[in-house]
Amino acid sequence: MKKYPAITLPPMALCFTLASLNAYAEDQTDEIEEVIVTSSFTRANLSQIENPLHVVSGETINNGLTQSLGESIDSLLGVASNDYGAAVGQPIIRGLTGDRVKTLSNGIVVRDVSGLGADHLNEVDLANIEQIEIVRGPSSLLYANGTSGGIVNVVDNAIARSNIETSSLQIGAETQTVNDGYAGVLSYAGNVGGVNITYTYKDGSYDNFEVPEGAIIHADHDEEHADDHDDEDAHEEENRYLENSDFEVTSQKLGLSKVGEWGHVGISYADQKSLYGIPFHGEHEDEHDEDHDTDHDDDHEDEHEDEHGDEHEDERIFSSTESKTLNLDGSFNLDLGPLNKLSFSYRNSDYGFTEQHEEGAHEDEHDDDEHEDEHEDEHGHGEEGPTLFTNDADEFRLVFGLDNAVLNQQLVLNTVSEDTSIIGAEAFMNPVDSSETTLGYYASKDFAGFSLDLGIRIDRTERDGSITAAEDHDEEHEDEHEEAHEDETTQHAYSATSTSFALALSRDLSDTLTLNAGLARVNRAPAATELFMNGPHLATGRYEVGDPTLDTEVSTNFDLGLRYTANGYFASISYFNNAVDDYIYLQDETEDEHEDHADDDHGGLTLANYMQSDATFNGYELEIGKTFDLATGSVTLAYARDSVIGEFDDGSNVPRIVPNRNLYSISYSGDNLDAQLMLKDVEKQTKVAANGTATDGYTMLDFSLTKAFVFPQTPTVHVAVFGNNLLDEVARNHTSFVKDEVPLPGRNFGFKFNMKI
Repeated sequence: MKKYPAITLPPMALCFTLASLNAYAEDQTDEIEEVIVTSSFTRANLSQIENPLHVVSGETINNGLTQSLGESIDSLLGVASNDYGAAVGQPIIRGLTGDRVKTLSNGIVVRDVSGLGADHLNEVDLANIEQIEIVRGPSSLLYANGTSGGIVNVVDNAIARSNIETSSLQIGAETQTVNDGYAGVLSYAGNVGGVNITYTYKDGSYDNFEVPEGAIIHADHDEEHADDHDDEDAHEEENRYLENSDFEVTSQKLGLSKVGEWGHVGISYADQKSLYGIPFHGEHEDEHDEDHDTDHDDDHEDEHEDEHGDEHEDERIFSSTESKTLNLDGSFNLDLGPLNKLSFSYRNSDYGFTEQHEEGAHEDEHDDDEHEDEHEDEHGHGEEGPTLFTNDADEFRLVFGLDNAVLNQQLVLNTVSEDTSIIGAEAFMNPVDSSETTLGYYASKDFAGFSLDLGIRIDRTERDGSITAAEDHDEEHEDEHEEAHEDETTQHAYSATSTSFALALSRDLSDTLTLNAGLARVNRAPAATELFMNGPHLATGRYEVGDPTLDTEVSTNFDLGLRYTANGYFASISYFNNAVDDYIYLQDETEDEHEDHADDDHGGLTLANYMQSDATFNGYELEIGKTFDLATGSVTLAYARDSVIGEFDDGSNVPRIVPNRNLYSISYSGDNLDAQLMLKDVEKQTKVAANGTATDGYTMLDFSLTKAFVFPQTPTVHVAVFGNNLLDEVARNHTSFVKDEVPLPGRNFGFKFNMKI
C-alpha cells in the first residue's frame, strides 16, 4: 500500500510556481519539506526545483511495500503505470509514456532497455532513496531531451553533497501475502576521516502472485480436446496464481565523497541484478515449421500434437537483468566574473537483459538423445535459445552557474554515446549506435508580482542502424534447410537538430489564491525501436515494423491552473492541452488486412507498424479537501479526479489511454503514527483505438498504517502494516499490452519493519 496523504497530490500545472508550492508546504505536509523553494528550476539538484508535479518522500517509499517504479507512483494525480506483471511498471504522465517520459537517477537518464519492450523493467533501485520527483515544464528540459511527458527522477544520497554529521545503520525487512514475498535491506551512512561513505544492500524474492477468482482468462480449446482438459482447467481455477509472475532482485550501491567550502567531488558504483518471469509470451510459427506440417501426413501431425501439444503450457519464460553503473559527480564554487559555480557529472552504464525459455516438459519427454536429434532434424532447428539485449552508454554533463543579482541562470552542455544491440533467437532489431549533444540555457526571474521560468535547449541527435529483410526464396529450395539463406540488409542513418523551449508564469492573486500558466514546445527524436525495429516481438504478440523515415515529433503543451488554500481547506483545478505533430504510434493491422496477406501471416502474429499522425491530448486534474486539527494530530478528507483524452486528428482514439480515475481518501497524521484509507475508482475505458477492446472499470481499496517507536538513546523503529486490493477486485490495466492475460494482483497484506541505529 502506498502511503500518500491526499493533501500531497498537487495538480500538475499548479506546481510550476513558488507560490503554490510554498502555500502547500506551509499548509500541511511533511513530504514536500525537502524541496527548497527559494529559487527556480536552475538549481543543480532536481530536489531543489520549485515546480515539481509531485515529490514523494523517501520515507514513504522505504516504509512501503516493494513494487515496480510505475506502481509506486500510480496513485498520484495525472500519473499512472503501464504494467507487465509485478516486476514491470513503466510510468505514464498525462497519457504519455515510453520515450516521452524519461526515468532519471540523480538527474541523469537511466540508460536501460525499457524502451525496447513492454516487458522490460525500469532499472532503478528504490532501496534507501531520498525521494521521487515527477516533473514537467522548464526544469524537465534541464535534465533530458524529448520529455514531452515529463521526467521521473529517483534521488538517493549515494554521493553525499554535504558532510554526514552522524553515522547511521539501517536494517529493514518486509513480507507480502499475495506472492509469499520477502525482502531485506541493509544500509550505512557515515563520515570516516573526512570522507563520506554510503552503502546500501537489498535482496528480495517474490513468488507468483495470486489473482482474484475469475481473473484468469483461459484460451478456448478444440472440442475434441475439451474433455481431456476439464480436469486441468478445474485445477487452474483452484490454483489462482498467475504463472511466471515471480520476481527476484539483488542490488548494492557504494558511494564516497569529499565536501568542503570549495564544493564537492564524489564517486559511486551500483550493481543490480534481477530475475523475473514473463507472464505472457506470444506464439510465433517459423516458416520451416509451417513447411514441416504441410509436408507430413495428417496421421503424423496428429501424433505430433498428442506428444507435444502441451509442451508450451509447461514452458518457463523468464528474464534476467544486470546493470553496472559508475558515477562521478562534483561541483566547484568559483568567483570568475559571471561564472560562480561549475558542476559536472559523468555516468558509465553497462546494462544487460536476457530473455530465456525453459521447456521442462519437453526436456523430460526427450531424455533419449537419439530422439532429440531426430526431432531437431525434422524441424530444422532445436530448442529456442536466449535473447540478449545490451545497452552501453556514456554521458557527460557540464553546468555553468551564471547567477547574478538580476537573474538566476545556467548554461548546460551535455553529451551522450549509446550502443544498443539485440542478439539471439528473438532479435527483432539490428544494433543501433546513438549520440546526443545538447546546449541548454535556463533562467528565472521575479518581477512585478510575477515569477517567470524559461528553459531552452538545442539537441543534435544521431542514430545509425540497419534493417534486415528476408528475401523471397524459390519453392524448390524451401525444403533444403541446410542451405544458408542470405538476407538483405539496408543501412539507415537518422540525424536531426531541434530546439525545444518551456515557459512558466505564476501570479499570486491573493494570500489564498494562485494562478499558474505554462507553455512548452518540445521536440522528440524517434527512438531506435521506432526507426529500426523489424521482427516478431512476442512479448506484445505482434510483428513490429519500424520506419527509418520518421520525422521528429513536436509537442506543443499549454497548462492553466488555479489553487486555493485557507483555514485547512484546499482546492485546485488544472487544465492541459497537448497538441503533438507527427505523433509516433504502433498501429495494429485489421483482421481483414491480416487475411489479405495469408501467404505471409508473420508467424501468426499481428502485424503492427510504427506510424505518424497528428494527435491531441487534453484533460484536467482537480482536488478538494479539508484538514481537521485534533488534539493528537490531524485528519484529512480529500477527493481527487484526473482525466485525459487522446485523439488523432481524424477523430480516432490514441491506443492505451489511461481511463478516468476518482481518488477518495481519509488520512490521519499524529505523533509517530500515520494511517490512510484510499479508494481508487477506475472507470470503464470505452475510448479505444482501432482494433482495440474496451476495459471494465474496477475499484481498488488500499490501507496503510505506520508507527514509529522512538526511545532515548535507542534505535528508532518503524513498523508498517498494509492492505492492498482489500476487496479482491478483478482489475485489468487498460494501458497494458497484456491486460487480458495479466490481471492485477489480488488481495495483499504486508508487513514492513525498519530499524535505524
